[in-house]
Amino acid sequence: MQVTQGTLLDGRVHYAQPVDGYRTGIEPVLLAAAIPARPGQRVMEAGMGAGAGLLCVLVRVTGMHGVGLERDSQMADLARRNAADNGLTPRIEAADVASAASFGPVDHAFANPPWHDPAGSRSPNAARDAAKHLDPGSLAVWIGALSAAITPRGTVSLALPAALAAEAMALLRHEGLGRIALLPLWPRTGMAAKIVLVQGTRGHSCSRVLAGLVLHDKGSGYTDAANAILRGGEALVI
Repeated sequence: MQVTQGTLLDGRVHYAQPVDGYRTGIEPVLLAAAIPARPGQRVMEAGMGAGAGLLCVLVRVTGMHGVGLERDSQMADLARRNAADNGLTPRIEAADVASAASFGPVDHAFANPPWHDPAGSRSPNAARDAAKHLDPGSLAVWIGALSAAITPRGTVSLALPAALAAEAMALLRHEGLGRIALLPLWPRTGMAAKIVLVQGTRGHSCSRVLAGLVLHDKGSGYTDAANAILRGGEALVI
C-alpha cells in the first residue's frame, strides 16, 4: 500500500494514509474533539480507517485506553503503524463494527460511518467504495453495535450527513441513549449544514440542538473557532 505522510492537530499527530482509497477529511478530527473523555477512561472508534479520530482523542486527552476497529486488515495495519509512530499503544483489531461489544465495555464509542447512497456513483477503488457507501439498514447496525459496547453512563458519537440526523436520533433513543445532542457544522455563516455531529448519553432523557460550529470565514480559511479545534486541539463541547 502506497501512503502519503502528513500531520493532524498542527503537527501533534503524525499521520500516514493511502495514496488511493479513502482520504481523511476534517470530520474525524472534529468528532474526536467532541468526545467528553477523561484520563483513565476507555474510548473506541469503529471503522477507524488509518486511525485519525482515535489518535486525535488519545493525543488530546492523555492517559486513556484506546480501542480501534477496522474491517480492512491493511488499513488496520496502517492504523497500528500510525499509532506506534505517535508513541501510542491502543488495541487495534481488524474487526467489523458488529463485533464492537466483544471489545468493550468502553466509556465512549464513536464513528464516522459510511453514509453515501449506494445507488449513487461508485468508485472503481474497492476500499474507497466500501468506506463511503451505507447500505439500507446499516446505520441501525452501527448505532446498535456501538450502544452495546458502552458503559451505563457512556456516550455514542457520530459524524453524519444532516439528512440522516433524524434517523440517527431515533435509533439512539431506541438503544436507550436519551440525552441526545445535535451539533451542526455550518460551512459558512448563513449556509445550510451538510454534516452534523450527533451524541447520545446512556441513562438521560433530554435532547438539545446546539448552536453549532461555523467552519469557514468569508475567505477560504477556517474560522478562529474551527482552527482552535483542528489545529489547536481544543475540545468541541457538546
